[in-house]
Amino acid sequence: MLVVIIDRIFVGMNLRQIKFSDYYMDAHPKSQVYLHHTAGAAEGERQFQFWSNDSVKVATCVCISRDGEIVQGFSSKYWAYHLGMRTSHFANFDLAYKNLDKISIGVEICNWGWLTERSGEFYTYVGSKIPKDRVIALEEPYRGHTYWEAYTEAQIESVAELLLLWKDRYSIPVGYDEKIWDLHKGALMGLPGVYTHNSVRPDKADVYPHPGLINMLKKL
Repeated sequence: MLVVIIDRIFVGMNLRQIKFSDYYMDAHPKSQVYLHHTAGAAEGERQFQFWSNDSVKVATCVCISRDGEIVQGFSSKYWAYHLGMRTSHFANFDLAYKNLDKISIGVEICNWGWLTERSGEFYTYVGSKIPKDRVIALEEPYRGHTYWEAYTEAQIESVAELLLLWKDRYSIPVGYDEKIWDLHKGALMGLPGVYTHNSVRPDKADVYPHPGLINMLKKL
């Protein structure tokens, strides 16, 4: 029988619990939050369906659809693999391997990520076209890319609500750190805070420095 554990939520939070079992029902104290984006078209529930077909327990506890709906697969007190860490990622900083997945909470934002411009049109890495009103051009390229699918205001607002919830529950500091867009020794050490996947993986580009996301983090 599937047991579903639901997080307590703030009144008015746009959250929907779904049935999902591919995670470790093993509670751990939490000290970090990692922001990801899916690099795909799937909305929140479909992303969990994709993870259900994996042979290993890879997932984040929540996934935020374009309309801001927070789809929750499991409670933030439990865990699944979401960072893909290896010993070599820590060795670059003369650190021993640490299972950051257990002590962190992962958030997925439904978003394609970087885009390529061709003749005034914008395409994902798989060749699908993104409408121009969903494209943002960064003032400075990030990870070699200027054009990205924009995170929606509703998604950014939902991220803010979740961070405040977890600040309240786990005492995770949510202040903005401008160093989170590149490898961050503090993140690899397990220091408390809000990070991006790029903070621990040099080969990743999620999330990217969207101005609205940065402004939100600065205001928390």
